[in-house]
Amino acid sequence: MNRDLLMSSAAHFRIDYEINPYMDMSCQPDVKAALVEHEALSAAHRAAGRTVRVMESAPECPDMVYTANGAFVCDQRALLGAPPAARQEEIPYFRSALKESGFDVFDAPYPFSGQGDALACGRFLLAGYGRRTDRRIHAFIAELFGHEMVPLQTASDQWYDLDLAVAVIDGRTLAYHPQALAAPSRGRLRDLGLDLIEVGAQEARAFALNLISDGTTVTMTVGAPRLAATLRERGLTVAELDTTQLRKGGGGIRCTALTLDNPAPADASPFPLS
Repeated sequence: MNRDLLMSSAAHFRIDYEINPYMDMSCQPDVKAALVEHEALSAAHRAAGRTVRVMESAPECPDMVYTANGAFVCDQRALLGAPPAARQEEIPYFRSALKESGFDVFDAPYPFSGQGDALACGRFLLAGYGRRTDRRIHAFIAELFGHEMVPLQTASDQWYDLDLAVAVIDGRTLAYHPQALAAPSRGRLRDLGLDLIEVGAQEARAFALNLISDGTTVTMTVGAPRLAATLRERGLTVAELDTTQLRKGGGGIRCTALTLDNPAPADASPFPLS
């Protein structure tokens, strides 16, 4: 998992609107610095042995750098995101790129934040809702991909996507900030029988959980020393990178890469949708 990634350039990254609590049109990113950060992320993925595919960004799509919201991809199928109106111009580009790469592409029938609210963990799919994703999409995802769905409601707009609140380390291990989830969802997560690493508020607010792990190497933001130390103690290699500019749009490392190699669960029997 997370060995084959799709990224899109930060060349047109800017704040043209405010659709999450982190965006401020009066605080624009330094584009040159953002490009340096983005290239460092790409280089770190390649250094970890991951494949990085590049989709050119479009000038009219300033948030296209956050490729994770464009779709959820698994077992050669892709369910496109259905984002807020400000980002809908991105979706035709994702449709074309994924079709050209040989994926069967499906449209979402309800609002859906793509991989931002769909985190594969073994046979489970951690499925966020309540902010940008309509819970009705979960049944559609289960039918299409065959995962056991774990609905998780985030506690506020600060955690507008699940990938700010929960991180998949490997098929048996999650890191999460408990207070980022509604109480019933915290209980649901704890009942899965997985190994859970609790992350404090300060590090979670610094986008510590918006990371990418392939089970061997974890690529994460700087500014979360406790989580980084915990992961190293567990034998993982940890690469910490600056995301100061990219975070001005409300996204971090996980947001900037769409995973293309999520495997279907071994016991899944999804069937084609009409």
